[in-house]
This record gives sequence, structure tokens and C-alpha cells, in this order.
Amino acid sequence: MARDASYPKVPISIVFATSKNSNAKIKIKTVSNRNIDEITDMNYRLPGIPEKAIIKEVGMGEIFIERYKKKYGI
Repeated sequence: MARDASYPKVPISIVFATSKNSNAKIKIKTVSNRNIDEITDMNYRLPGIPEKAIIKEVGMGEIFIERYKKKYGI
């Protein structure tokens, strides 16, 4: 699917664990140059997120940055 400019440039927050271990570090990555459909498909590697990372949550909008920081204590 080709990217076009019709998608809004809303920040998308991705919460991920660096590995599948229970003591893995939780991190947040925010991107605004992709759409939510491309991120959930994950047919490519997203810079800043390792391939073995476990995606916990994905949220669209600036409010999710603060919610995830509060929820995960980041």
C-alpha cells in the first residue's frame, strides 16, 4: 500500500517491552510520519524498536503519551 498525504499527522504512541522476559524494560516510541494501519501491520522494521520487542499498546493522539507514561511509570 502506497503512503499518501491523506492521513492526518497525529502522533502515534507505541508502548513496547524490549524482550519477552518479565523484567524487560518498558519504553515508549512516538511517531507522526506513519499511519496507524502501517504500524499495526508491522511488515517493516520501525527505527528505535528492536525486532524482538513485544508491543504492549498503541494509541493515537497526544493524550496517550501522558497516559502511557503514567500507567507504566516512565
